[in-house]
Amino acid sequence: MSLRFSKDTIAMTEINYMTQGNVVMPRLNEVGVQDWIVKVAATLGQKVGCLTYVFCDDEYILDTNRQFLGHDYYTDIITFDYTNSRHIAGDMVISLDTVRSNAEMLGGVYEIELMRVMIHGVLHLCGINDKGPGEREIMEKHENAALSILPNNVFLK
Repeated sequence: MSLRFSKDTIAMTEINYMTQGNVVMPRLNEVGVQDWIVKVAATLGQKVGCLTYVFCDDEYILDTNRQFLGHDYYTDIITFDYTNSRHIAGDMVISLDTVRSNAEMLGGVYEIELMRVMIHGVLHLCGINDKGPGEREIMEKHENAALSILPNNVFLK
């Protein structure tokens, strides 16, 4: 008897983390984060391939925004989409400085804001936009739904 495997039957999910600039890597439970991301993507009919999170400071994201998008402003996340027909894939550059200042400005918790931004990039890879009329509200609805199923164990003590 021989077994035949397709690419869909083999686990293809790979999530990588790195830092650039003057930041400290967030203490994440990588298995918990991966399980959460896979679950959120599945609710949108998507499978997760290779994702890379680049945690950086404001200066690095400003330079990235200028170099790759021609934008001259700070932002919390830039998502580079490499999705193919089978799996979402991409690089997500996240300014931890901006995440922290946004959390403070909104009166929220830094860790929850970081998870919101991380899943925001994934939602973009799943095809959800936030620039057109009414799209921001749709994005926020999906972010809130994702945060509602966020496990308690995604941050290490």
